[in-house]
Amino acid sequence: MLDTTESLSTTANFAGSAERTAVVQQLKTLLGERCSDLPADLDQHAKDVSHHKPQRPDCVVFPLSKGEVAAVARLCHEHRVPIIPFGTGTAVEGGVVAIYGGVCVDLSRMNRILRFSPDDMDVTVQAGVTRLQLNQSLAESGTNLYFPIDPGADCTLGGMSATRASGSAAVRYGTMRDRVLALTVVLAHGEIIRIGSRARKSSAGYDLTHLFVGSEGTLGLITEVTLRLARKPDAVSAAVCAFPDVDAAVQAAIAILTAGIPMARLELLDEVQMAAVNRYSGLSYRESPTLFLEFHGSPSGVAEQTEAARAIIGQFTSEEFQWATDEADRRRLWQARHDAYYASLALTPNGAGYVTDVCVPISNLAECIRRSKETLKRTRIPAPLFGHVGDGNFHVVFSIDPNSAEEFAEVQRLSDEIITHALALDGTCTGEHGIGLGKRAALRREFGPAVDAMRAIKTALDPRGIMNPGKVLS
Repeated sequence: MLDTTESLSTTANFAGSAERTAVVQQLKTLLGERCSDLPADLDQHAKDVSHHKPQRPDCVVFPLSKGEVAAVARLCHEHRVPIIPFGTGTAVEGGVVAIYGGVCVDLSRMNRILRFSPDDMDVTVQAGVTRLQLNQSLAESGTNLYFPIDPGADCTLGGMSATRASGSAAVRYGTMRDRVLALTVVLAHGEIIRIGSRARKSSAGYDLTHLFVGSEGTLGLITEVTLRLARKPDAVSAAVCAFPDVDAAVQAAIAILTAGIPMARLELLDEVQMAAVNRYSGLSYRESPTLFLEFHGSPSGVAEQTEAARAIIGQFTSEEFQWATDEADRRRLWQARHDAYYASLALTPNGAGYVTDVCVPISNLAECIRRSKETLKRTRIPAPLFGHVGDGNFHVVFSIDPNSAEEFAEVQRLSDEIITHALALDGTCTGEHGIGLGKRAALRREFGPAVDAMRAIKTALDPRGIMNPGKVLS
């Protein structure tokens, strides 16, 4: 992998190597085998799935409780040692890379479901519980409740909160911002605070809960999360339809949304992406821009929604509208979307993924995609485009030679141009991937002096700059 971290500076005076070694020994005394400096553990926690160069922490700790997390934080704060939180390592902007070394706090063993209230439709979990683990437990409870946020990977719920994750179901169920009711957080100096509540509304003081949702570990360590659940739909229908061009597909999506059809998922794959999945998965879809749709509700409601969408789509394309309610048939229809990322990587032998995402108001989506597609015409690097068009969010996955500095520089430039298009159209530089290492300059472009206000909050909560340093704020 290429080294994509620029020359970084920090106001923090971090501990030197001798003092760090002493801290690692104290952590081994505190946690025993749950503090590791074995090369295999350091390598595993040196990276996420992004293109950013791996960089090892000094050690990895595996706490079992918020009290242990607090003890680790107190020790690191005292000795000015960086702290990097880690869940499953599935993020794509380098948020877990230990650019200054330090202590990686792997929260995956804090995986207990602490409380579940079916009547209130909420649950409290430790940060290391994954979304699939939670949904399996909810299924076994005999209720019809589940957690609907689906970013694709089986992420930890603490990590999903820290990155303000969303995914393909956000058009109906929102993002983590909408689902997190309360958090327990360990601050930089080791104090444990609880923010938010199980009440469905509150006007009590500053909204600290949503300050920490999306803070990417730079303000504190999330150890417990209280989440709002959803009821499973009685019926589900899936549909797929191809279009003559991207504009027609996006205009159809906008028409469906403005008609008030309550979509559960509304995804777009462009012609490059459709060709990639046909090749990768052995499918035979038409290689043109394609919408993938999903409807949730009662059997009669789902049937009505599907027919209403079919009628609208017919105004924009003459291609066949395929739909299914049987689970196996639905999975078959959606296979192209599920395989999109790995199909993109396969376009280059041993390809590495450089993933970017932006989000714009729905009314500006067609224009943003149009401008982005014009930008992508100027490269020979494979660049499939797909996205959650139901909420104005789309991705480009560049498949590059990981050893080519020239290709890396080119996709950085292309990604910056796509961000420029989004910002010019009242959008944001990232809809769901976060800032991490990769989009710090873009954050400044988007918010300007407001970034200084963010830095002031960071300094107030983390005066020694030890919490995931070098991320989000440059």
